[in-house]
Amino acid sequence: MKTPTLSRRSRCAALLLGCLLGLPLGAMAADEVEIGRRIYLEGQLSSGQPLTGRRFDGTVVSGRSAACVSCHRRSGLGSVEGNVLVPPITGKFLFASDQAPLATMDQRRRKSFNQAHAPYDAPAFARAVRQGIAIDGRTMQVVMPHYGLDDAELRALGAYLRQLSAEWSPGVTEENIRLATVIAPGVNAARRQALLDTLRSAMAQKNGSTAPGRRHMVSPAEMMSRSERNWQLDVWELQGEPATWAAQLAEHYRRQPVFALLSGVTESTWQPVHEFCSREAVPCWFPSVALPAAPENFYNLYFSRGVMLEADVLAGHLLDGAAPKPQRLIQIHRDNVVGNAAARALATNLAGRGITVDSRPLGMAGTLPALLSDIGPTDAVMFWLAPADLPALAELSPGNIRRVYFSGELGNIQESSFPPAWKSVARLVYPYELPARRAANLAYFHTWLKLRRLPLVDETLQSEAYFAVSFLSDTLAEMLHNVHRDYLLERAEEMLSKREGGKAEEEARMRLYLGRPGDLTRKYGAGNRQVATRDLPLTDVQGPATPAGEAPRRAGTTVYPRLSLAQDQRFASKGAYIARFDEQGGLVADGEWSVP
Repeated sequence: MKTPTLSRRSRCAALLLGCLLGLPLGAMAADEVEIGRRIYLEGQLSSGQPLTGRRFDGTVVSGRSAACVSCHRRSGLGSVEGNVLVPPITGKFLFASDQAPLATMDQRRRKSFNQAHAPYDAPAFARAVRQGIAIDGRTMQVVMPHYGLDDAELRALGAYLRQLSAEWSPGVTEENIRLATVIAPGVNAARRQALLDTLRSAMAQKNGSTAPGRRHMVSPAEMMSRSERNWQLDVWELQGEPATWAAQLAEHYRRQPVFALLSGVTESTWQPVHEFCSREAVPCWFPSVALPAAPENFYNLYFSRGVMLEADVLAGHLLDGAAPKPQRLIQIHRDNVVGNAAARALATNLAGRGITVDSRPLGMAGTLPALLSDIGPTDAVMFWLAPADLPALAELSPGNIRRVYFSGELGNIQESSFPPAWKSVARLVYPYELPARRAANLAYFHTWLKLRRLPLVDETLQSEAYFAVSFLSDTLAEMLHNVHRDYLLERAEEMLSKREGGKAEEEARMRLYLGRPGDLTRKYGAGNRQVATRDLPLTDVQGPATPAGEAPRRAGTTVYPRLSLAQDQRFASKGAYIARFDEQGGLVADGEWSVP
C-alpha cells in the first residue's frame, strides 16, 4: 500500500486541525503520518514493537490483530459486524466541528449508523484510545480495545486519521465519476462489441435516472444528500504483447485517471491489468476472465477463480472415491496461456495421487484424432476446449472412451450445440447455475436486452457486464458522498450476498410487470422505457421450482448460483458442479455443488 500523500488543501486543513487540538505545526510531517499508518494498518509501534490492546472483557490482542484496520477497515469509514456497529473514525468524522456527514445507509443499522457527536479534541481523543470512553462519556463496545499509546504515538495516529479518506479518489468530481473498461488483444470482435453495447446501454440507463427530474431514489439518504453522479466510460484497448500492457495502462491512466476499471475482457492473461490495479490502488470491478491473476489483492474483484477453480473441483471429483480412479488422465488443451495454466493446475493437484497425467496441446503439434488415438476404457479425458473446437469434436466418435470431462468456463457449452455423440459419456466441470435456474435468474436480464434492443451474443459475458454496472450503482448509492476506492471494495464485501437476495425479488417483480403485453405503452407512452415497480405486490413473485431433494433457496441475478464476499475475499463464486446430460439431452447436476 502506498504511503499516504496530502494535497495542499489537506495539509492546510490538517495543520489547522492540529492547532485546534493543541498539536505543534510539524504534527503532519510525513514521518509522523507513516508512524500512524503502521499503527493503524500493521499494529506496529514506532519502536518496532507490536501494538497491544485490551478489550473490556479482558481479552488481549496484539500486532495485526490489534490494528485498527481489522475493524475500522482501510478506509476508516467503519462497517457493520453482525449487530455491532463499527463507526467511522476518519478526521472528518472524529474532529469536525460541524454536523458529521453520513458514512453509509447500511440497511442493517439504518439511522443508528454514524450518529452525530461533538468533535473530539486532544484530551477526548486520548481518553477514547487509552480508556475506551467516547466523547459523550459512554463506554465503547466491548470489542473495542484500549491501547497504551504514548503522546507521540497518539499524535501520529491522529495525524494519519486526519488525512485518511479526506478527499475523493481520483476520477471523482462533484458531478461525475469516470470509469474505464479494458479490452485485451485477441478478443473476438462480436464479443468485444457485445460487451461495449451492454456496458454503454446499462450506463446510459443509469445516467438517465440521474438526470434532473428523473432521479431514481436508491435510498432516502441518497436522495437528500444529492450524491448520485453521472458516469463516464473510457475504453482502454490494449495492443501487442502482454509485456507491453503495463506501459499502455500507465499512459491511459496518466492522460485520464479513473475511479475504477469496470468489467473488461480478455481471452488470454489478465496479469498486467491485475498488477496495474494493485500498484495504483484502482478497483478492478468484476472483469470477464477465465484465468484471474495471482496473487489475490485487495483491489481486484472477480466472479470466480475460472479454470483454476475447475482444476480443483475436477481433482476432488476424481479422488473422492465415489468411482474408481482412472489409471491415466489425458488433458487435451490449447497451447496458450489459459490452456497451459489449466493443464498445469490439474496436473499439480493430481501429482502423487495414483493417477498418471498426460497433457497434450492441441494445435499444430496434434489434431484431435491423433491425440485421442491411444485412449482406452480405463483412461479419462479432460478437454480444455473453446467453442470453436467443438465442431471438430462432433466429427469424431468417443469409441471406447468412457469418462470424458469438459471445461464449462472455456467451452461456453450450450445443450443444443454440444456434439450429440459425446453426450452419453460427457461430464462438465460447470461453474455456473444449471440451465433451469439460470434461466430464472436471468429472466429480467433477457427482458432488459429486448427493451434496449440488444442482441444476445454471449449470455455469460453480457450478463456479467450488466451485473458489474448494476452492482456498482447500488454500492455507490450506499456510499453517498464518501467516494473512496477502499470504501467501495469494503462496501462490496458487506453488500453482495444481501444485495443479491433483495435484487432477485426486485427483478422478479420487474420481470412480471414488463411481461404484461401493452403495459409499457399504456402507462408510459410509446418509446418511453422508464418503469417504476415499487407498488407491485410481493405475492406476485414466484421463484423457480426447487428440485426434489434440494434445499429451497432464493434465486440470484447472475449466471452463478450464488455470489458472496467476506472480508478480504476476492472471488464471489466459490464452486462448481460436475454436470451431465440426461436422457432428454438436458444438463443436470451429477452431485452437489462442490467448493474445494
